[in-house]
Amino acid sequence: MKTCRPLSYLLLLCLPLLLSGCYSFSGINYDASKYNSISITNFSNPSGQGPSNLQQFVTEDFKDYFQRNTNLRVLPQAGDFQIEGSIMSYSFSPAAIQRSTTTAGSNVGLDQAGANRLTIVVQINFTDTKNPTNNFDQSFSGFADFPPTLDINQINQSQIRQITERIIYSVFTKTVANW
Repeated sequence: MKTCRPLSYLLLLCLPLLLSGCYSFSGINYDASKYNSISITNFSNPSGQGPSNLQQFVTEDFKDYFQRNTNLRVLPQAGDFQIEGSIMSYSFSPAAIQRSTTTAGSNVGLDQAGANRLTIVVQINFTDTKNPTNNFDQSFSGFADFPPTLDINQINQSQIRQITERIIYSVFTKTVANW
């Protein structure tokens, strides 16, 4: 009796993909022989808002993400793909407004924030040096809600990074994702 070897079949199904030098990205035809590198310049912060090291760790997080999730070499400049970014906004505002009631139980009261929202907006200029039709200049935003008792100065770097990770993922998806 012959036995079925699922791993052998899986290898046969994947063999054409392994031998191919082309990957399909959403919106971009990525040819591994054509695209080898990406350059991500240091982000600027024209908003002047946020922690003093915000632009530094956003830049490094972008570089780390692309390095971990692609085979592209990250170069300081002149990559096949190029990303330039600016932090356009870092705003903390009330979210989930709730009406407080008076002690008598009437519906007359003050509007108060049930949460505060930190929103970060980043402007990305993406250049594909091999195919300029893929170029774009677009803003991306991310946010997180915090308890109303938390002050903007109490938000730590790891909480900010959760927001920037969402932005990085959106940029990654728009540029080179969906292999």
